[in-house]
Amino acid sequence: MTRKKVKVAFIENESVRKSTFKKRKRGIFKKAHELATLCDVPICVLIKSEYDSIPEVWPSREEANKVLSQWEMMPEMSKTKKMVNQETFLLQRISKATESLKKLWRENRELEMKELMFSCFSGKTLLSDINKNDLPDLGCFIDQYLKDLNRRIEILRTNDVSGAGAATTSNAMPMLMVDLHSSSAEFYNKIRIQIENNLNKIHEEMG
Repeated sequence: MTRKKVKVAFIENESVRKSTFKKRKRGIFKKAHELATLCDVPICVLIKSEYDSIPEVWPSREEANKVLSQWEMMPEMSKTKKMVNQETFLLQRISKATESLKKLWRENRELEMKELMFSCFSGKTLLSDINKNDLPDLGCFIDQYLKDLNRRIEILRTNDVSGAGAATTSNAMPMLMVDLHSSSAEFYNKIRIQIENNLNKIHEEMG
């Protein structure tokens, strides 16, 4: 049976709050002991509360003073190397989220342009129907697609020459190369030229 998830919020009932404090405090000391033992790192815990007149220190005041002394002796750069305040932390999170959003936008845009390109290829979409704002991105995508296509053709040619004695290579490769080179590449190049012409017309109209 799974344990019920505890809602992290201020406990209004004082007796329950005090009981929870003592219980959680023991848990913190236990975790600190486990971390120090398993990882062999200097740890001290200081807890000050309304329930104790004197702050409680773990594992002892002497050990806590040793840990604090080690901290004080560290260079300032080492102390602050991974230290961030709330503002810096939030800015870092925002920056990471922004980069992730940009990456997703680029990926979605590439998929959109790929779908549009093949829609033109199949005749479902005419270039005259494409939004003029999409033409530059579509042209860039087709250029990159042609580069990748030519690179694949060269690889296939190289493999075909090096493996001319193999029956599977000699039978399968030329068919794929002819299809890519004589049909798709020429069509993509034709679309790219038409896009460039449309862009030139748009620039002339805007000028």
